[in-house]
Amino acid sequence: MAKIQCISPVDGSVYAERSLATDKQVQLALDRASSAQQLWQHTPLSERKALCSRAVDAFVAQTNIIAEEITWQMGRPIAQAPGEVAGFEQRARYLIDIAESALADICPQPKPGFNRFIRREPLGVVFVIAPWNYPYLTAVNAILPALLAGNTVILKHSAQTPLCAERLMQAFTEAGLPTGVFQYLHLDHSSTERLIQASEIDFVAFTGSLAGGQVVQRMAASRFIGVGLELGGKDPAYVRHDADLDAAIATLTDGAFYNSGQSCCGIERIYVAETLFQSFVEGMVNEVKGYRLGRPDDPKTTLGPLVKTSAADFVRCQIEQAVKAGARALIDPSHFSCNQAGTPYLAPQVLVDVNHTMAVMRDESFGPVVGIMPVSDDAQAIELMNDSAFGLTASVFTQDEAAAMTIGGQLQTGTFFMNRCDVLDPALAWTGVKNSGRGCSLSVLGFEQLTRPKSYHLKRAEP
Repeated sequence: MAKIQCISPVDGSVYAERSLATDKQVQLALDRASSAQQLWQHTPLSERKALCSRAVDAFVAQTNIIAEEITWQMGRPIAQAPGEVAGFEQRARYLIDIAESALADICPQPKPGFNRFIRREPLGVVFVIAPWNYPYLTAVNAILPALLAGNTVILKHSAQTPLCAERLMQAFTEAGLPTGVFQYLHLDHSSTERLIQASEIDFVAFTGSLAGGQVVQRMAASRFIGVGLELGGKDPAYVRHDADLDAAIATLTDGAFYNSGQSCCGIERIYVAETLFQSFVEGMVNEVKGYRLGRPDDPKTTLGPLVKTSAADFVRCQIEQAVKAGARALIDPSHFSCNQAGTPYLAPQVLVDVNHTMAVMRDESFGPVVGIMPVSDDAQAIELMNDSAFGLTASVFTQDEAAAMTIGGQLQTGTFFMNRCDVLDPALAWTGVKNSGRGCSLSVLGFEQLTRPKSYHLKRAEP
């Protein structure tokens, strides 16, 4: 029987091994999901909310175990891993709280003699494909609203984080969720593609790379089903001349290097007003030198390995190409003793004298490197920030909110930040433009792609 292995970036050991689902197991999951959906749809929303709340309780109760598994599966420092459980809980509880209003009937202005309203109905079976970098935070965005709306869910998690699917299953089982309402499958790429094309699947929620999103789009194109694609980013930040410099340095350093830069909305390029450029660069370099690169199971570690050696090598190559093209690397890798070629342990890097002909300023890095350029004014900053195939988030640091709003209105991005970055507010829509994807999750709008509108037009009998 074919298997998947989770090779831990901590020490290269096999941390988990699981058998891939057979065709028979896949079909059984589809049959169960389709059968359970009819009953789940007609379960009162209050009961669906209560069951989901109990699942969140059960999940949070396992915080320490889950955090350790995150660390060993994908390399996040153990001191930071519990934050993912806290973030999962925050998003889940918010989505549960707003479910009633988000799924409420839409009633137009009253019309004498008629009862008219639009009801949101579930789509059916939702297939969620989740990534490894934030294995729970990304999954909750689709799983919770899908279930609350009356859909059943089949989850396929990354082969790097197979235990995450199992922990979620455990939580929903402990909560008493009916059989078939939530399931997971360990699948390879070909089986995943076949599942997307299965007649029982009514929607696909995918979070991952641009290449992966393109495959999902192609597989679903022959069927009249929706897809939600949360893809990559090359997210920019602009530090205006009037920014709080210390706050900008601290916030953007964290935004660029948290989770070793392995975030779709992490900061990958920074544009700084010429008057602040030298001070900003010096401040960021000092902040970066304060990181401790090491084994993520050490509580003192603040920067862990990348998920795989190949991922680290990709970033190494971007840095080397940029330096050959004239960029200057301001961090001496030897400052970080764990930095070692041929391993996923990679020292963070800050580059200057960069430009948009370099891949490090153009292509997604997904690692601990950031390029910084000086700009003369807002117009140049806007032009450079928009010079990307991606459009997930963009940040401006300034004390002038009116100026920020003017800049934000000209940026091609799904989320615009002022004086912060690399954060999701569950009350706001999470979406991207250009190659960062399509669709929307979180907020009341996140329920829309997981439901279909059904109009009721009732003419009352004459008295």
